[in-house]
Parts: sequence; structure tokens; C-alpha cells
Amino acid sequence: MPTLIGSVQRALRLLEAAGSHREGAPAKQLAREAGLPLPTAYHLLRTLTHEGYLRREGGVFLLGAAAGRLAGGGLQQKRRSMILDSLAHFRDAVGAPVYFAVFRAGEIELVGVSDTPASPAVEEWADFRATGHAHAIGQCLLAQLDEKTRRDYYDRHPVEAVTQYTVRDQRALETRIGSLGRMEPVTERQEYALGTVCAAIPITAGDTAATMAISLPLHQEERLLYVVNRLRSEVGALLSTLSFSISI
Repeated sequence: MPTLIGSVQRALRLLEAAGSHREGAPAKQLAREAGLPLPTAYHLLRTLTHEGYLRREGGVFLLGAAAGRLAGGGLQQKRRSMILDSLAHFRDAVGAPVYFAVFRAGEIELVGVSDTPASPAVEEWADFRATGHAHAIGQCLLAQLDEKTRRDYYDRHPVEAVTQYTVRDQRALETRIGSLGRMEPVTERQEYALGTVCAAIPITAGDTAATMAISLPLHQEERLLYVVNRLRSEVGALLSTLSFSISI
């Protein structure tokens, strides 16, 4: 039988007891509910309070910030798992690698990718966050931003050649972005990775700029618009039930 640490078990019972009282509970009540002698409970409560798992207010103990982070971490993992499962669904539906990205805190963040050995995702050979001008995901996200936010991004990540096909300068990129219709897919051909074509669609996610995208090898370029439109159809049908979390 494995060795169990009694003090850890007792501390966890106290945390469970405290968590069952939204308005908090005094030490005597928590000791009674956890089945602990009051002196033992006092010692553990002081330790848990010192570490931030509990806080004491007006003579009662409530869950502290550290306990909240534990719960939040589980929720965060659940949300990430949900997104990856959803991307796998879309990948199988459209027959291509699928990407999900957001613009957060001034940077492009690739939240998740789903591919297969037969249809691998594009390798991130140049910093994805700094080359938003060169790939469909970045261009789609930038197109959703206001001019000031885009300018701030360009100041930190200047528009420059990644391949010989990359948009030539900031003015050309802004012209392209300005010509896009609302909710129109963004496509690019070998601008980030030679031998690859990509397309991205904007995703409505509250106030956060988000996008889903696909990539194909250059020799399948004729499939690009069909595949991205298929993706848009799939996303439109399922987005309300998937509830993508942006706070990942």
C-alpha cells in the first residue's frame, strides 16, 4: 500500500471545508467539518493562510488566491483540450492542417495546431509572432485591428522579406488589408514558407481578434479556396456550441 502523508490529507480536508462556505467559516467549524482536533486545525490553517491558499477576514477563513489559481489551472487545461479537440474535428472535415490564433497583448499568439503525418503543418522556421505580415494568420489578425494597434505592431516587428514572395513593404501590406471585405478570407502564396499556400478566416470572439487558418502544399493550390470555404462553413455551424476560449 502506498505511503500517504497525513498532514497533506488533513490540509486538503480543511481546504474542502473552507471551499464549501462562500461567506467563510471560523476555525472551530472548519475543524469540526474536517474531523480534526482544534489545535491541529489552527496549525494547518495558519500554514494555508501564509501560503495564500486561505485568507482570514473578520474571524472567518475563505479560499485564497492560490487556491483560485489551482482551480483556474484546471479550467485552463480543460479549455485548451477543448480547442485542440475542435481543431482536430475541423482538420478531419476539411482534409488539411488547421490553425487557431489570437492577437493578445500586442502579439500574435498561435493557440493551437492540428495536423497529420500525411498533411503536416507549416514549420515555424521564422518567429511566427514577428512575421505577421508574411503569413495569412498574421494578415487576418492585423486586418481586424485598428490603425494605431497595427502601427504599434509594425514598430516592433517591421515589414521585411521572409521569402522572395513576401509583401514588399508596409504600404503594400496596408493596401492589401484595406482592400479586404469584412469576414473575407485572407490568402497568401509562399510569402512565409516556400512551397506552401495558406488561407485564414476571421473569427468573432468578443473584442479579441482571432482567426482560423489552413495550409496546403503549393501543388494543391487549386484546392485552397474550396478548403477554406469548407472550413468557414464548418466553423459557422459549430462555433456557438464550441465556445472557443480566448483566455488561454
